[in-house]
Amino acid sequence: MPESRSTILQQIRAALGRGPLSDAAAAALDARRPTHTRIAFDEDPVGRFVTRFESRSGTVARVSSFDAIPAAVDAYREAHGLPPHAAVARPLAGLPWPAGFTHHPGPSGVDEQMSVTPCLAGIAEIGSLILASGPDSPTTLNFVPDHHLIVLPAGRIVRHFEDAWALLRALPGGLPRATNIISGPSRTGDVELTIQLGAHGPRSVHVLLVADGSAAAA
Repeated sequence: MPESRSTILQQIRAALGRGPLSDAAAAALDARRPTHTRIAFDEDPVGRFVTRFESRSGTVARVSSFDAIPAAVDAYREAHGLPPHAAVARPLAGLPWPAGFTHHPGPSGVDEQMSVTPCLAGIAEIGSLILASGPDSPTTLNFVPDHHLIVLPAGRIVRHFEDAWALLRALPGGLPRATNIISGPSRTGDVELTIQLGAHGPRSVHVLLVADGSAAAA
């Protein structure tokens, strides 16, 4: 829990004349939280995520393992005529990147053309991605480069929004300072009602869907 939040809660408890809740009392309060109505669907969560994400101009490539990610990134780079360089989030820096491909862990500068980041989860219900900020994955990697490549283990695709929030709350360091929900390339229709990509972020958002991806590897 962030120090400032902990301090505020301690002051509230002191004003109420009580200490922290016991585990039993906390469980009783959690049980009183209303259950949200969730969209019912029979589709495979992975297939639904891909269909929903691609419907908003996002793209998806399936890779067999984490070791196959560098080759998939390089194939994307060649297809789009990009230089052999990217801002790569630190958790992915140790992968077997090809010779001649340079990378740094961020943050991303204004001249950066491509970034590669992990994500916390994909949400099948709406086809969106949850990205948690932190020292190992600066938020600038999500929005500054024109091309954002996101590594998503298939095992990290959850069915509903609420499932993703549960993963956020369970992070060892508590809730991150910033959480980004990404559903595809940045777009706007403000100019003559014509859709333009890349208005406030990447022009291209490409998911590398890792078939054997485990939550631990993510």
